[in-house]
Amino acid sequence: MSVAFTKEEDTEAAAAYLPERPISPHPNLVTERGLAQLDAALASAKEAVALAQTNDDLKTDRTAMSRATRDLRYYTARRASAQLFQASGAPDLVQFGRRVTFRRDDGRTQSFRIVGEDEADAAQGSISHVSPIARALAGKRVGDIVPLNDAELEVLSVD
Repeated sequence: MSVAFTKEEDTEAAAAYLPERPISPHPNLVTERGLAQLDAALASAKEAVALAQTNDDLKTDRTAMSRATRDLRYYTARRASAQLFQASGAPDLVQFGRRVTFRRDDGRTQSFRIVGEDEADAAQGSISHVSPIARALAGKRVGDIVPLNDAELEVLSVD
């Protein structure tokens, strides 16, 4: 067996090993939209596994199968632990599923919807319920001043 062949096998074996996607220790709260996104991601992961199984190069390129099965394990676990949460109670109360608008010390106004970890995307206006801002604002009402690190946030509205 040549050294080149051994190195190629080692490279392929390393490429096929992908670390597991970390599963959060926090409750997997989801909105209706987040649940639909998890369902879509799970379906996509199942399709990726099926596609990787039909790949003629599966014996020589295991990377696609490793990635697909890793994602399938992740989305299966996340879907199984998903807890659909509906906001209830006073409409001006900051809680999961609601959009909160607040003003920072420097005068900037920001607005985020508090959602599950898999659904969160700050660029799209949503943050995870376990983020520092969401934790600080949870349970507050319009007009409340909330300390966050060395700053303060003022709750302006809750939708």
